[in-house]
Order: sequence, then structure tokens, then C-alpha cells
Amino acid sequence: MKFIDEYRDASTIEIISQKIFEVTTHNWNIMEICGGQTHTIMKYNLESLLPHNVNLIHGPGCPVCVTPLQIIDKAIEIASRKDVIFTSYGDMLRVPGSKNDLLSIKANGSDVRIIYSPIDSVKIAEQNPVKQIVFLAIGFETTAPATAMAVRLAKQKELENYSILCAHVLVPPAIELLLSSPQNKVDGVLAAGHVCTVMGMKEYYQISNRYKVPIVITGFEPYDIMKGIYYAVLQLEQNKHEVENQYSRVVTNEGNTHAQKIMRDVFNVVDRNWRGIGLITNSGLELSESFSKFDAERIFFLENISTVESNMCISGEVLQGISKPIDCPAFGNQCNPEHPLGAPMVSSEGACAAYYQYKVQTANFNRQ
Repeated sequence: MKFIDEYRDASTIEIISQKIFEVTTHNWNIMEICGGQTHTIMKYNLESLLPHNVNLIHGPGCPVCVTPLQIIDKAIEIASRKDVIFTSYGDMLRVPGSKNDLLSIKANGSDVRIIYSPIDSVKIAEQNPVKQIVFLAIGFETTAPATAMAVRLAKQKELENYSILCAHVLVPPAIELLLSSPQNKVDGVLAAGHVCTVMGMKEYYQISNRYKVPIVITGFEPYDIMKGIYYAVLQLEQNKHEVENQYSRVVTNEGNTHAQKIMRDVFNVVDRNWRGIGLITNSGLELSESFSKFDAERIFFLENISTVESNMCISGEVLQGISKPIDCPAFGNQCNPEHPLGAPMVSSEGACAAYYQYKVQTANFNRQ
């Protein structure tokens, strides 16, 4: 297949659906890790194309959603200062902090700017030498190389007014945490294809063997996800647990070794809190000592920021696959895109946002 419409062709999806029905004899819980995959599942109502005994569980693969509340509050504190131009990807602006969000303080006069690449923040620093330019660096292994390039560029240009508030997180440790949990009910995993494009497949072999779980690296179109589910169910029915690459048109075993080297040069691996989940060992990135002068937390002395989560929000359970968004009593009522209680309701990859946007819509693919 060459064109995007081929990966969304209803007749092709129906054929894969029939194959899943043919091979399924047991109850299986399949977790898609990435929030982008969750949105595809909901948009095209792929659950309606599966046997009743194949249950999809939504995972923690939404970097906006898992960015710690303390980081959001620190971002708001920094962005509120008059000598700061605060830069961020657009989907972070409405993520609720303890009291407000970045969009609110932007509306009140703070200089908060949406950018599309970390390099843009370096350009802003060059153009505004009397201002402190801060970039909110979030995301998985997919966006970390671009942040690393920006920090390296800032160092090369000897910029004294540039820093990042780093909240990058790593996917494999989160998968391990979920699979090792006493509450775990995941039988198979659909791994995020874009993460594996950068990091390759090597990290997943040990996880698959340790927890006896098939891991299928999967893309983001309906064809990709349905094929990934088919591969996972087929392995489970055959009592196998292997790493399989459905997304071979993009993912290789080694991944992007150049991007990996840049990440190793700029970052150290550290323990990191995930919003709604808690501390995950070796799941985060921070600037190495060679680049520590660009660490916004050191520059702005923000250690004493305290945070308060909404006691109504169950986003932690949603991110861990324990509950679905519709299990939350606040879903669609006290919590909605206009007044979110948690990040999954406003993130473009959030499970709650996907359910709110697509759950009541007519399925794009219907079984005949």
C-alpha cells in the first residue's frame, strides 16, 4: 500500500476483522500504548469490529497527560514572570495545573507562545536577548531528539538567555510497571510505532520474555491497529509471546541510531513521576551536567512548588488501563473539554478527549 486512503479502506479493514473473529477462542485484553492509537480506535469505532471477547485497554501513551502536575505548576510560575517568554507546544496550554493553566495566564498578559519545533524557541532567544526564553520540553522518545538538538544549538550559539523545563519520559519502563502491577490484566501490547521509529525494537524483547506477553509494534491508521490486534491475538491463541513488527514500513530493529546518540549526549536517564501514576524508575530524561546551564529548574529555583490534584479525577486509573473514561462519574459533566479536571480531557492524545469526541458518533466502519 502507498496511499493513506488504502490504510483506511473499509473492505480491507473488514477482511482483517473477519480474520480476528476466525482465530479468537478465548478472552483477551489488548492494550494500545499510544494515545494516538486510542483516538484512531474511537474515531473509526474499531471496537465494533472485534469479537466480544477481545477487549481493548487504553494505555499511558499520552505525553501531555502524564506530564507531572508539579511541572505544569512550575511552568505557570515561570511563565508568569515579566522577564520571560515561555514557549510550548499548543496542546500543553489547556492542561490544568493546581489552580489554572498556561492559557489563562497568557490571557492575563504573560508572554506565552505556541511553537511547532524546539528550534523555534532558540530563534526566539536570539531575537530577544534581554528576555529569558524557556521551552516546556515534553514528550516521549519521539520528541526528545528535537529538544536535544535545540539545546545543543543553544550551546553552540553561546546563548545565555535560553533554558528548557524538561519533562521527557520513556515508554518501556512504563510498560514494565503496568505489566508488573498486581492489578495488571493486559494479555498483549500494541507498542507505539513512532517511539520505535526512534528507539528500534531491542528494548521490547526483554519485556516480552519477562512477562510472557506478545508485543506488536503498530502504526496509527485503522489498518495498522487492526492488523496489530490480529497479530497479538494470533500469538496469544498459539501461546506465543514474541515482539512482532507490524509497522515495518517505518520501524527497524535498530531504530534511528543518530537520534539515539544525540539523546545520550544531551540527557541522563532518571526516575520520573508520571501524572496520575506516580514514580517510575528510569523513566525520565534530564539534562546532563554538560548542558545543565540550560536547566530552567536550576535557573528559576522552583523546588518549593506544591501541587493539588482534583479529588474527582480518575485519570490515573484511565492511564493505567484500570478504568475507562466513561467509568468516571465526572466524565462529560463536571469534566469536559471546556472545564477539564485532568489532562486526558484536553490533550489531543488523551483517552477522555477521544471518548468525549467520538463515543456518540456513528461508526465509520460498521459490521454488516
